[in-house]
Amino acid sequence: MSQRKPNVVIFGLALCISIIACNSNKEDNASIVESLEPLVTETFNPVERGEYLVSTNGCHDCHSPKIFTEEGVKVDPDRELSGHPSNEKLPPYDEETARGYVLFSAGLTSATGPWGTSFAANLTPDETGLGNWTEEQFLTCIKKGLLKGMEGSRPLLPPMPWEHYKNFTDEDLKSIFAYLQSRKPVSNIVPDPIPPKGK
Repeated sequence: MSQRKPNVVIFGLALCISIIACNSNKEDNASIVESLEPLVTETFNPVERGEYLVSTNGCHDCHSPKIFTEEGVKVDPDRELSGHPSNEKLPPYDEETARGYVLFSAGLTSATGPWGTSFAANLTPDETGLGNWTEEQFLTCIKKGLLKGMEGSRPLLPPMPWEHYKNFTDEDLKSIFAYLQSRKPVSNIVPDPIPPKGK
């Protein structure tokens, strides 16, 4: 879906009005309006646009818990976009062997690296996720890489690629937020990040 549809609709309306105003033949006017009707009546749907952006930009890779099936790993439809499961314990690992690597949990909802261990956030509209967020907070979070979109809060931790997502237009980010707010709320309190040992 093109992000320019609102402009196309406005242009289509302006063109239609201009042609009709300059044309005195009512039959010609009717045929012009009929031919432009699909263009003029098509409207921009931010939730659909947001769904497209979320599904094509890897959001489910980290923010959706997975289930393991005979066909391979799939997003758990009951916990879609709910972040790292609060009851999931991470297995121990050998720090010396893992040094210089990034370790992901089996469901890809947590990552351990030089920054410590980070957990993918709950993006559903539950109060444990984005339920109390404003659209402005969401834009600040993604554009500035700040926790909960609050000035003065800590930066978002890797592997969240906010420096890629900050390049979305405001319209795209608002569409993503609209889509996330339309999803099924899932109650899931994501654990706080774990700092590196010795810090």
